[in-house]
Amino acid sequence: MALRKRKPTSPGRRFQSVSDFSEITKSTPEKTLLAPLPGTGGRNNHGRKTARHRGAGHKQQYRVVDFRRDKDAIPAKVAAIEYDPNRNARIALLHYLDGEKRYILAPARVELATCSSPGPAPRSARAMPSRCATSLWVR
Repeated sequence: MALRKRKPTSPGRRFQSVSDFSEITKSTPEKTLLAPLPGTGGRNNHGRKTARHRGAGHKQQYRVVDFRRDKDAIPAKVAAIEYDPNRNARIALLHYLDGEKRYILAPARVELATCSSPGPAPRSARAMPSRCATSLWVR
């Protein structure tokens, strides 16, 4: 993820840097992998303000990300690298050979049209499996 430095127009902007979004390959999300993300605006279930200084913000939709990565036997192709407004990491859209589409957290230096072979894929630091038992609730 490349960074772009801002011009020092004020002392606060002198050492700021932002992402240049050069790795983004698709601007619209996959419609079948979206879920509603209602905003609270700082209000609880009674409609009263419980957290101050929280506005509605820009309307967002949640991208359903596959954190389990349990389809090891089916090869998949990276179709797109997308921006996710709900997290700092980029997400990769995978097209499996059986026709299913899933989002995963994009590993570092992943490229388009790369195919993952059948079997357990090599994991990156962003997608390491959990060390705890999967049948227990993690709090």
